[in-house]
Amino acid sequence: MASAFFQWARSPAAREYFFSTHFWGPVANWGLPLAALSDLRKDEEVISGTMTTALAAYSMVFMRFAWRVQPRNYLLFACHLTNASAQIVQEARFINYWHMGGREKKLSIPERAADAIGEKVGEAVGK
Repeated sequence: MASAFFQWARSPAAREYFFSTHFWGPVANWGLPLAALSDLRKDEEVISGTMTTALAAYSMVFMRFAWRVQPRNYLLFACHLTNASAQIVQEARFINYWHMGGREKKLSIPERAADAIGEKVGEAVGK
């Protein structure tokens, strides 16, 4: 299998592919999914629901384009599949944080700790 790949890599068809927009367009476009994957570690507070939805829709549209164009552009399809998946995960994190009680849970932990500390301070002052 490796020898078949190297034989193809030396062919004019390979050179034509590597010097075309079918290759360099998706390579340049991989910045979007790489940024989306790195954003998965960031705090939910900074997620933009509007932008995340727009990027997910954009990637889904171009996934269809990459599949329908002839010849099929598998590299572009993989790029947009990765980006759409990461954006959907981000959207789920956004909805959980802002609309499903995630923010309240995150903010209530320090408040409970502060209340417990306040009670202990009050007890110590009372003694």
